Amino acid sequence: MTRGGRTKEHDGPQRTCVVTRQSADKAELVRFVVGPDVSIVPDIAGKLPGRGIYVAPDRAAIDKAVAKGLFNRAAKMQVTTAKNLADIVADLLRARLMQSLALARKAGQAIAGFEKVKALLVSQEAVALFQASDGSEAMKSKLRPPNGPDSYAECLSGAELGVAFGRDTVIHAALTRGGLADLCLVDARRLRGLYAPEAINS
Repeated sequence: MTRGGRTKEHDGPQRTCVVTRQSADKAELVRFVVGPDVSIVPDIAGKLPGRGIYVAPDRAAIDKAVAKGLFNRAAKMQVTTAKNLADIVADLLRARLMQSLALARKAGQAIAGFEKVKALLVSQEAVALFQASDGSEAMKSKLRPPNGPDSYAECLSGAELGVAFGRDTVIHAALTRGGLADLCLVDARRLRGLYAPEAINS
């Protein structure tokens, strides 16, 4: 298990992935709906109208759903799917995560900078630790997630974190308690699966 691995169980409404056939909290999966043009549309926020089709947040799973026509089966009709659907989902998740982090910063629920983050962790006010994927491993190792691996994320670059915090680059960031922290961590977990796919049996 890595620093960013899943260890925590959740209690939200359950849905079944159409690829793996495993159940999970629907917030932890990626929801798709059939759009007006009969194309498969990622519903990252889970709010679009229509019957939801759920897939594990994993590149191999989404690629298999496209290649094997599993969206057709789930929708019970012929639909069109983009061949790069996994890339589209990753881009949407990345943008949503950056936006949520920016909202947390504006709400006073997120800070950036090594010393400020360290102080927040020491005071036990932090509930989530975000660090840049391209940051110094030596420096990142000096900070520990406040609540174990499930409170840690490392799926955005320093430049992407910088956009969220209104800076050129951010390597270390922390969030305090609130709904935004939970939202950011869920999206970070979903995004991570789009970076490092694991083989899905054919």
